[in-house]
Amino acid sequence: MVDKKKDIRAFTKEQLRDFFMNNGDKAFRGNQVYEWLWVKGAHNFDDMTNISKDTRAMLEANFVINHIRVDHMQRSNDGTIKNAVTLHDGLVVESVLIPTDTRTTACVSSQVGCSLDCKFCATARLKRMRNLNPDEIYDQVVAINNQSKHYHNRKLTNIVFMGMGEPLMNYPNVLKAIDKITSDEGLGMSPKRITVSTSGVPKMIKKMADDEVKFNLAVSLHSAIDDVRTSIMPFNSKFPLADLREALQHWYSKTKKIITYEYVVWAGINDQQKDVDALVNFCKFAPSKVNLIEYNPIDDGIFQQATEKAINMYVNTLEKNNITVTIRRSRGKDIDAACGQLANKNDAVV
Repeated sequence: MVDKKKDIRAFTKEQLRDFFMNNGDKAFRGNQVYEWLWVKGAHNFDDMTNISKDTRAMLEANFVINHIRVDHMQRSNDGTIKNAVTLHDGLVVESVLIPTDTRTTACVSSQVGCSLDCKFCATARLKRMRNLNPDEIYDQVVAINNQSKHYHNRKLTNIVFMGMGEPLMNYPNVLKAIDKITSDEGLGMSPKRITVSTSGVPKMIKKMADDEVKFNLAVSLHSAIDDVRTSIMPFNSKFPLADLREALQHWYSKTKKIITYEYVVWAGINDQQKDVDALVNFCKFAPSKVNLIEYNPIDDGIFQQATEKAINMYVNTLEKNNITVTIRRSRGKDIDAACGQLANKNDAVV
């Protein structure tokens, strides 16, 4: 029986160097191949033009490059781009390029489907089929960086893990991907330009702090009242707000980094004074910023954008309590690329 070819990007540089030495070649050949894979983004071995044909044939016989494919791209009226990304096994995730006047941001996925069950999010309607590998996350960023240069004449400036999936449920692979993205032997991006957004997994937030990660943290909060949060984010019954707050206190004590809360205000759900008062109380333990995000419908009648009066109540109350607050207007709504909409109309793009 013929052995199955191995994914070459699962190998470290040192392992590639060992492979060549064990096959009678020079160790530096591993360095060359590694550069082709991660810096130059080679999709196949024939792209590696400074390596002999015999060596390329040997690589072809032993390895595969499981590269993603952007099989469908949609462009919004505001310049946002949504990609349907096909993985090597045929599964599909989505990624988004979000341009503004001053930056271009990649919104990337970390899982096929999602491990959690937020009722307002289209991705949560898909069961989690598997975690993405580090190279599959990395490839999304490379593809969006190329789109940014092509359509907006500038390199990618920021990355947010706010696409499909809960990043902290795929923490080892997310961490490896970020290591590659920030490495000089990868994309060389600053970790300060990367934000990992979580719905709130206390144990993993503490681990991130203990691992002394350099990237930023955002928490998808949406309510600081347990029963309200559980009604819209049922997993909150397992990870209640007291545990989340304790984990975030540990994060701040270790990192001294500001905590960003992502927060949608819905009519009849969290649009009362008691809701914003609870949010203020929750935020007080550490410097924080609240992003009030415009809601993007997923064809439900339950969740409706709150009134301007309710939004202004949040802004005024937060500012009176010296908590930084911004209102984030959604981009890419016309192609279902806005926050919470990914996978909403997947059949239209796959």
